[in-house]
Amino acid sequence: MAPADLEAVRVSKRYGGFLAVDELSFSVARGSFFSILGPSGCGKTTLLRMIAGFLSPDTGDIQIGGKAMTGVPPNRRPVNMVFQHLALFPMMSVGENVGYGLARRGVVRAEITRRVGEMLERVSLPGAQDKRVDQLSGGQKQRVAIARSLVLEPTLLLLDEPLGALDLKLREHMKIELKQLQAAFGTTFVYITHDQSEALVLSDHVAVMNHGRFEQVGTPQALYYQPQTPFVAGFVGANNCVKGRATQINGNAVTVTSAQGLVMSARAMGTVHRGDTVEAFVRPEVASLSRSAAIFSQAGLPHYRAQIDSLLFDGANSAVLLHEESSRTEFRIALPQTGHLSDLKVGETVSFGFDPQRAVCFAS
Repeated sequence: MAPADLEAVRVSKRYGGFLAVDELSFSVARGSFFSILGPSGCGKTTLLRMIAGFLSPDTGDIQIGGKAMTGVPPNRRPVNMVFQHLALFPMMSVGENVGYGLARRGVVRAEITRRVGEMLERVSLPGAQDKRVDQLSGGQKQRVAIARSLVLEPTLLLLDEPLGALDLKLREHMKIELKQLQAAFGTTFVYITHDQSEALVLSDHVAVMNHGRFEQVGTPQALYYQPQTPFVAGFVGANNCVKGRATQINGNAVTVTSAQGLVMSARAMGTVHRGDTVEAFVRPEVASLSRSAAIFSQAGLPHYRAQIDSLLFDGANSAVLLHEESSRTEFRIALPQTGHLSDLKVGETVSFGFDPQRAVCFAS
């Protein structure tokens, strides 16, 4: 197992009566890409600022590269940070921006020139030393900001929602570039975001944060397919949520009956008892859609009649919004990529069904 580049032990931070970070303990392996994912106000930026040294924890300890950081100021920590708005110096050239930290450390000019040139090559900006910052595209500015941090060879690179200011297409492109850069450099990245797609695409491990604590830490696949709490199930990826009571238990299969009368089966996550108030989650891509109920009957799958309320065309992410006929429960169902249901109409009656083992249920 790789040694930890970052370790936090029971770290807390309070602002008056508000507990922003609540006794968090975790470690980040050397050379990994670790993301902290959560909604606004969950404490992720406070946590990142404590790692960087801009804030001091009220309790607990932070170690970076095996060394305690208590009392160590930000400029003495083996850490660099990339902010959402990049904070490049507009009056400096690209080369001067990248070499700024080296100059502050007293590195001789010839060595700065060599290291800046090598770093710009590695971030796919060869020969850009003399360009002005305002001559660069958004993606190029992003790479300059990363180069400025990585040229200092930090143990940790902290990234505070660095793609948030980019347009959608550039953001998708930069996700791939960031992942490739981290793999090429082998530097440990700690990345915070509220965007689940960024966290899932980029990371080796993701911590889902809520109200100052980590609800679950795991690989993107584990968070997506094996959520351990209702919050993780609802926050990571799209999900249909059905609330009701557990009216029957058969092994790990729970029969859920909603107040509106929908009856469905799902796989229990954790302990669920008959009579418990529960939440069941069904991902849009888990369910199948058909104009005929026969295919579900033949496969032995539970299924429902429904009426289409809206068609959401988004290429590979296309879906329909519909309501189940008897309970009027709303569902979002992914459209198949074959195109054979591309002629569906609003108001049309269809059938949908899913394998109950691919739905999950939690006692609430």
